[in-house]
Amino acid sequence: MAYFEWADDMVIDGGLIDHDHKKLVDLVNELHSATTDGRGVEVIESIMTELIGYTREHLAREEQLMASLSFPNLERHKIGHMHFVNQLDDLQKKFNAGSLTVASQLSTVLRDWLSLHIRRSDKEVKVFLEKGPLKTPTKSLRLR
Repeated sequence: MAYFEWADDMVIDGGLIDHDHKKLVDLVNELHSATTDGRGVEVIESIMTELIGYTREHLAREEQLMASLSFPNLERHKIGHMHFVNQLDDLQKKFNAGSLTVASQLSTVLRDWLSLHIRRSDKEVKVFLEKGPLKTPTKSLRLR
């Protein structure tokens, strides 16, 4: 069983956002496996860098989607995203300073934050999409 498993109650849009969330879940699992298997710091560092970078990209895409939908709670989401990115930056700084426990902390923080964020905050977007006329701006958003 994976450290962090994708579940049906995490589906938001059946498209770009879910794709991003699944990729993040995979990266969290990869980081967790690397830390529990005792693989080298260089492997963990590259996974952490990719995970943090992809998280930033995802949050920007999510905010772009919300803006294109005129989502009413966008500013609240942006604030939550900013706080989370700051938390990731702090963990990255600790890792760069030589803390060996940061990688396992990062996998836990990301798993817990993603799970709650998707199931609570991002669900608001799903409800908003289901209530209003469906606008599909995702064609203008591209996967990287």
